[in-house]
Amino acid sequence: MMYYSRLKMLGVVGVCLIGLLLCLPNFIKSPSSALPWHQVHLGLDLKGGSYLLLQLDTDTLKHDRLQSLEGQIRQGLIAAHLGFLGIKRDDAANSVSFLPRAESEREPARKVLEAIPQAAPDEFTVSEQNRRLTLTLRPEAVQQRAREAVTRSIEIVRRRIDSTGAIDPSIAREGDDRIVLELPGISDPERIKTLLGTTARMTFHLLAPNPTQPYPGATMLPTPDGSSQLAVMDQIEVDGANLADAAATMSEGKWAVNLKFDNKGADDFARITTANVGKPFAIVLDGKIITDPVINSPITAGVGEITGNFTARSASDLALLLRAGALPAPLSVIEQRTIGPSLGIASIHAGMISLAVGFVLVVIFMLLFYGRFGLYADWALLANLVLMLAILSSFQATLTLPGMAGILLTLGMAVDANILINERIREEVKRGRAPLQALQVGFERATGTIIDSNATAFLAHVMLFVFGSGAVKNFALTITIGIVTTLFTTLVFSRLLIIRWYAHTRPKELPV
Repeated sequence: MMYYSRLKMLGVVGVCLIGLLLCLPNFIKSPSSALPWHQVHLGLDLKGGSYLLLQLDTDTLKHDRLQSLEGQIRQGLIAAHLGFLGIKRDDAANSVSFLPRAESEREPARKVLEAIPQAAPDEFTVSEQNRRLTLTLRPEAVQQRAREAVTRSIEIVRRRIDSTGAIDPSIAREGDDRIVLELPGISDPERIKTLLGTTARMTFHLLAPNPTQPYPGATMLPTPDGSSQLAVMDQIEVDGANLADAAATMSEGKWAVNLKFDNKGADDFARITTANVGKPFAIVLDGKIITDPVINSPITAGVGEITGNFTARSASDLALLLRAGALPAPLSVIEQRTIGPSLGIASIHAGMISLAVGFVLVVIFMLLFYGRFGLYADWALLANLVLMLAILSSFQATLTLPGMAGILLTLGMAVDANILINERIREEVKRGRAPLQALQVGFERATGTIIDSNATAFLAHVMLFVFGSGAVKNFALTITIGIVTTLFTTLVFSRLLIIRWYAHTRPKELPV
């Protein structure tokens, strides 16, 4: 319909002005910190920085679960007053097995195994062979546990990276056990690698009765100075997962880390310190003893302190790791790339030049072939760019080279839509229709085709965004946004320009 009410015209102009305002933060500094100054962030290939490919150690994840099950089996059998011989953990077979002390205890021991809580339905099976009872993890449960561990690791990595002040990092899953980390603007990722390479799993254990000698149910761990080893009971008395806060502080002139537990951690800490006054207590971080103080009195306030040979940096980093949470398993860097800022600047220049040249060529083409209507198409094209940048800015999206390619491709798609409209109008003029009828019929017949073609392209790029990753996802995002803005500027904004021109001039012939 070739009529726009005043309200509708104000709405279209308002959308364009709002888009222009949202673009401003990309070109001028914020006048006040209170203003929501959202900008488009530059990706790794434009700004420079570091790329890390991390892999989760699923073997350690499986080992820890089997070790936990072994401890539960020991506790369950002892609590049921059942004896056992030759308890053995087999990481290769995903199993823990033992021999009941007597034939009469075989069935009660089997019930103890079956009563162990499972982390997931059908996580493990219980079987018997040659009188040995065996608990075996199912392969499907191991794989599911690994997938869940990667999901948790991504959130923990994100918290750790955010605590370092890195701007707009990109963290994504790749495959079943890998994480891709892109850090724009960080050219020296060594501290990041150190933070991510630390599991930061802290646990509190009692020491064996004779801590200098091996003991059943205990593991020999190195002392803080590394000069010897102590037998630390495998049973976890207090888990670091129950930490509520951790902070670096000065204690008696030395750096230390203060700990504050949640309600469960405080209850566990109070219970174990009350029952073991006068006994040594080991604080273990990633398989190493940090400190092994003697419990002088019950600690019931839910607070503690770690002392050692800390510096300001190491105490702060440890507190950061403990606040962010422990990784379910170690992460190792299997690929690393560093892109210098000069290469990023060169990429920006190349992308901007290609975008500018493409835009200018399109403008000239439309002016030469369609005259005044080509000029209106060029104005719509400019509005399209403004609205795309406005939407990207409002979401603080990250722009990469593929994203810039998507913007350039969007310009071509927008031009196609304008060409289709102008050609339809030209055909109607050749058929002898009056100017107003030619405009109305041309727009009506072109609109359906434009919507159909853009709808199919929109769905295709949505699927590309959902199932793609990295650069492919960024390309799909800019195209998807561009399709929406193209429909608005082509079917609404350019039509408004033509209608206002026609209402003021009332031409006898259309300049097509």
